[in-house]
Amino acid sequence: SFTHLPVKVIPSHAFEGLRDAFIIEISQSDSLERIEASAFDSLPTLSEILILNTKNLLHIEDGAFRNLPRLKYLSICNTGIRQFPDLTQIFSLEAHFILELCDNLRMTTIPQNAFQGMNNESLTLKLYKNGFEDIHSHAFNGTKLNQLILKDNKNLRWIHNDALRGATGPDVLDISSTALESLPSYGLEAIQVLNATSSYSLKRLPPLDKFSSLLEAALTYPSHCCAFRNLRTEKQNSLLSIFDNFSKECESTMRKRTNEVLEDSYNTSLWSAEKNMYPFATDEETSPYSYSAIFDDSEMTGFDFEYDFCQPKILTCTPEPDAFNPCEDILGYSFLRVLIWFINILAIAGNFTVLLVLITSHYKLTVPRFLMCNLSFADFCMGLYLLLIASVDAQTSGQYYNHAIDWQTGSGCSTAGFFTVFASELSVYTLTVITIERWHTITYAMQLDRKLRLRHAVPIMLGGWIFSILIAVLPLLGVSSYMKVSICLPMDIETGLSQAYILLILVLNVVAFIVICACYIKIYIAVQNPELVAANKDTKVAKRMAILIFTDFTCMAPISFFAISAAFKVPLITVTNSKILLVLFYPVNSCANPFLYAIFTKAFRRDFFLLMSKLGCCKSRAELYRMNYFSAYTSNCKNGSSATAPHQAPQPL
Repeated sequence: SFTHLPVKVIPSHAFEGLRDAFIIEISQSDSLERIEASAFDSLPTLSEILILNTKNLLHIEDGAFRNLPRLKYLSICNTGIRQFPDLTQIFSLEAHFILELCDNLRMTTIPQNAFQGMNNESLTLKLYKNGFEDIHSHAFNGTKLNQLILKDNKNLRWIHNDALRGATGPDVLDISSTALESLPSYGLEAIQVLNATSSYSLKRLPPLDKFSSLLEAALTYPSHCCAFRNLRTEKQNSLLSIFDNFSKECESTMRKRTNEVLEDSYNTSLWSAEKNMYPFATDEETSPYSYSAIFDDSEMTGFDFEYDFCQPKILTCTPEPDAFNPCEDILGYSFLRVLIWFINILAIAGNFTVLLVLITSHYKLTVPRFLMCNLSFADFCMGLYLLLIASVDAQTSGQYYNHAIDWQTGSGCSTAGFFTVFASELSVYTLTVITIERWHTITYAMQLDRKLRLRHAVPIMLGGWIFSILIAVLPLLGVSSYMKVSICLPMDIETGLSQAYILLILVLNVVAFIVICACYIKIYIAVQNPELVAANKDTKVAKRMAILIFTDFTCMAPISFFAISAAFKVPLITVTNSKILLVLFYPVNSCANPFLYAIFTKAFRRDFFLLMSKLGCCKSRAELYRMNYFSAYTSNCKNGSSATAPHQAPQPL
């Protein structure tokens, strides 16, 4: 052992006098800067070389390790070398060789044919905690890899597709805690153990048929285990189907490791009979239970011959999918895929039409019209959310496990989540304001000085917009999260703050519903009061609003119920079943609202046909509406009604 060496250079043949040495260790040397060629040359008994904690060692010349027939362990750790050391002239004759390169932070690449001279029967490469950024094509050419450990190479982002070409193995591959974004498509067939924990950039896996020998996988994301779960089922069913005609033998016999015969008396007698029939045949040709006679070699792969003959190897994968991310597509059920397209198209088309007609109408923008515009915009955003979910589901159908991480951690899911929370809260807020405005208008119908004006409604709705945006932004800032589930709703309640956030939203929605109910009870009482002379149009609008709002909250009631139970960590419904609520209840009001409060009204139809006439369509219908409106206006003038110009007449809808 050489510690604290005062020299800067280890020259050629420096250890020539140590031909009988078994271990050479160089460590804790701050002076050492270079190791020359042939420094470790022709040392017939040397089995271990350790170069440790020499941070100023910058260069190991080519050919520094030569003709070391008994070498079985080489460790170069915590040095300052920049280039990968030359290992091609070691020529070790040992069956098992271990190479350890670690904590060499300035070494950035593994070049082609880096291990070509290492022809051992079993090679273990422990290449961890280095500065590797990429691994070149044919880097492991000519090796028989047992273990390839690349863990904790924080900057390792790329392995060439042909990096393992020319190599046999590896049986074990460890890429945990790396920045790899993909695995090579060639050379994965022999891998039995794959460790990819804390590899957060590895969001997609190669085609599953590449992992033909995989038995154990420790991954980063649960969704990737869904892929291996399906692979395991298919492979196991395929293997077990081979034995359909041999179930009795499988139950009572054990296979010998020689894989030639079954040690069963009944089978032995059958074999003897066959021997008498074919005296010149070989054992494998005569035995009815000879495995090479029954199965092809390809059919026998996947079985652990040290255990029961009929017991295939079972692929295990961690982490297992959890309740929030089951092994299914985004929408889960096939019928939901059809319904969500129908609902989101209606929501987008209906609300866009209402917005267009109300905004382009030449009639005066009243408070009800202004509030309806806000509600239409909120429902339009809900339609956009459904469109995003439906589109991604269609693109990833059947292979969501390979897209789950990109979707749930990317900007797409965050955008969808923002849209749905913003739309939901703005819709509830606007419905509450609409109800209060209707109650106020009917209650104080004869007191024009107390009537709600547009200058009052604008700051009220501005407050609603600020509140809705704030609530929708909080999950993007770490309060709950849109990444928890595939449908991008803020279902993360792991922290107290996240749980409080969810409960706040649900409680506010319940309070809004109570306020709306109270207002409509008062409206009903006011309309029944003979002393109160309310305008007929206000009464009709109030009834229409009641249908609209109770439809909305009837749709939201089951969602609120199950959401509150889940917020208290007592879920009464699974994520899979909650997707039914998402499609059938959550957005239905956004689809129905434009029809309930606008499209089915005469005022909207009039505005719609007037708009179409400007585009050169439906001119006769538009003219008819103009004549009817002018006749009604003339009649009102004769009866002493307020003479308001037709183009300025206030319209509730």
